[in-house]
Amino acid sequence: MAVPKRRMSRSNTRSRRAQWKARAVVTQPCPQCRSPKLPHTACTVCGTYNGRQVVQV
Repeated sequence: MAVPKRRMSRSNTRSRRAQWKARAVVTQPCPQCRSPKLPHTACTVCGTYNGRQVVQV
């Protein structure tokens, strides 16, 4: 197993960790009821997906 030869400095460690960011959840408006929903999923409010009813709400 590979082992680091030297200890990584605090500034290098922190600059590497600075790239780990949380992103906001991407939502799209539902074409039927205009409520925000996740893309490629059925709407949780009206239960439609791709223009047809798939979930009974």
